[in-house]
Amino acid sequence: MTATWRNWARTEKSRPVLEVAPRTVEQVVLAVQRARETGHAVKPIGASHSFTAIGATDGVRLSMEGLRGLVDVDLERGRVTLWAGTHLWELPSILDPLGLALENMGDIDRQTISGATSTGTHGTGLGLGGLSTRIVGATLVAGTGEIIDIDEDQGAELLPAVALGLGALGVLLTVTIQCVPSFLLHAVEAPAPYEEVLENYVELNRAADHFEFYWFPHTESTRTKTNTRLPIESGANPLGKVSRFVDEEVVNNAMLAAVVGFERFVPSTTPSINRAIESISSSRDYCDVSHRVFVTNRRVRFREMEYALPFETVPTALRELRDLIERKDYRISFPVEVRAAAADDLLLSTAHGRESGYIAVHRYSRDPDHEYFREAEAVLKAHDGRPHWGKMHTRDAESLRQTYPKFDEFLAIRNRLDPDRVFANPYLDRVLGA
Repeated sequence: MTATWRNWARTEKSRPVLEVAPRTVEQVVLAVQRARETGHAVKPIGASHSFTAIGATDGVRLSMEGLRGLVDVDLERGRVTLWAGTHLWELPSILDPLGLALENMGDIDRQTISGATSTGTHGTGLGLGGLSTRIVGATLVAGTGEIIDIDEDQGAELLPAVALGLGALGVLLTVTIQCVPSFLLHAVEAPAPYEEVLENYVELNRAADHFEFYWFPHTESTRTKTNTRLPIESGANPLGKVSRFVDEEVVNNAMLAAVVGFERFVPSTTPSINRAIESISSSRDYCDVSHRVFVTNRRVRFREMEYALPFETVPTALRELRDLIERKDYRISFPVEVRAAAADDLLLSTAHGRESGYIAVHRYSRDPDHEYFREAEAVLKAHDGRPHWGKMHTRDAESLRQTYPKFDEFLAIRNRLDPDRVFANPYLDRVLGA
């Protein structure tokens, strides 16, 4: 009997009929062909870091752990081809010796490169797109068992779908990423008044390479993070080992776990605890290699919903979200995170065709729901919000078609690459239609 699969957040689980861990392309092709012949679905799985059931299946589960690492490099063009099972945390050891880096990253690096790009993982920076926008080529096994190579010279019309394909178009074998020369980030982290940040939200984002902020509900302050890109030759001034350990492991993990665990049993203390955290928030100023600034270790399990909104609507939506929390008397221990990204042309990108601001709401994994996510979703949806594909939401195909101009174009490519729905599961049936 196969083991039960669970995602990182423990929000979803499934029991596949068969688990396969291919180590060659031929083994992937064979698994897809056999599944198709026997009427089973196939679902490749990476790090299981999505909060939705996008990776769930009662069919054949493909572990991509055996297909990891560097396949090829084109130093002249700054491109690397990676096996699809490569984790983001493995990339510095691959890219640093080549003098290359990812152009942008989110703050978590546990995902695989294929899982992150397939669900639309992004960082922040109004002049920069999500990770999927840097895919310039891919190889996948389609639902027919055919191996398809895609780049600007062959199958180029498929790339805007395959680069962010939700796992609905095939099993990604490799992805080719356009990288940039290694660079430093000068990071400035500081508290700032909530209303002041909202009033200057547009200017703060346009003036910075990377800007984001966190707001703890029940407080009047935010914590802003502004990162400036610098040449690698500028020289780093990193956080000391003790300082980084205290901040990331003691404060962000051990202390946070203790606090949210206590608030779970005594929710009435949440506002006062959040305000106490606000009162001791301090500033930091340091400079380090990009991936060491982008990424933060997060060990406390949580649930997350994130929506992409038209960029300039973010302050209004945040005020409505704050009003919702106060009006409903919710007790929210985890912060709201706010980021931004450039417009792009990927068919199902949350930033398709528009500059986007991202609002992410969180709850401790053991907290009762209390309808917070559903109520917050209604606020964000009302601003023509688009849900992050790998984070919790309740939208369906009919609803999503209204906000994605190229939705039916994506479905046409799905019909072409997976006509028999070998890669379907209940989540994809809901968001794309059967």
